[in-house]
Amino acid sequence: MPWLMKAEPDTRIVKGKDVKFSVDDFEAMGESPWDGVRSHEAKNIMRDKMKLGDKVLFYHSNCKVPGVYALAEISKEGYPDYTAWDANHPYFDAKSDQENPTWYMVSVRFVERLAYPVTLANVKSLIGLSSPPDGVAYIGTEGLKAVQSMALINRGRLSVQPVEEAAYDAIVAMGRRGGFEEPVKGKGKRVKDEAEAEPETETKSASKGKSGSNADTDKANSKPPSKKSLAETTGPTPKKTKAEPKAKTPRAEPKPRVEGSRRSSRLQK
Repeated sequence: MPWLMKAEPDTRIVKGKDVKFSVDDFEAMGESPWDGVRSHEAKNIMRDKMKLGDKVLFYHSNCKVPGVYALAEISKEGYPDYTAWDANHPYFDAKSDQENPTWYMVSVRFVERLAYPVTLANVKSLIGLSSPPDGVAYIGTEGLKAVQSMALINRGRLSVQPVEEAAYDAIVAMGRRGGFEEPVKGKGKRVKDEAEAEPETETKSASKGKSGSNADTDKANSKPPSKKSLAETTGPTPKKTKAEPKAKTPRAEPKPRVEGSRRSSRLQK
């Protein structure tokens, strides 16, 4: 059975250590224990349900552009998460007993980086459609319905999630073939994501008026006033004065980098 597993690609300091784990980190490592998970539901999935060779969607979470960035597979079935017993670990759990472990993890092997990361915005843009848009028509109606029912949409906060085979195939196809550079909204209509949309400016608003606004029609029909008439109505043109130079804002000192391990034992190998 396929799964979706989340990791944080951006720096986040926990107990003085950086717990980030991006697709770049994962690809560089090749294989990693999936330690530090402190959700009982996610722990139960890793301990009881994940099997050797199961397919995995590697997902960037808690970042500016969340989404599926790579493919992976389970390389070792559930075993005790020993980081829970390490007092120096960001996710140390004093209540966890080595004789009767509370937390479990699996090992995951990197397989492939997706050419077109399938973002959360791309996935959510398919909600409510009865057929896939032209750009991703290759996923078919079955793939569309499977994506629409993903736990990623309905139970977004779970860090380890089951994925239907049809949804996995659709996400992999989208990640390899693309066709969805801009999120899709409505019945196949492509629109820019809010983060990419160009802001409305005075210049842009003025250019829109060229399609036939009253202001532009009046401007086209009227002749510019002569210099003489301008002089009579406005008087002599005042001399320009030099503007005082703006005071330079002092450049802020860069913040010191916080040293520490990344995503616990995943980057200590």
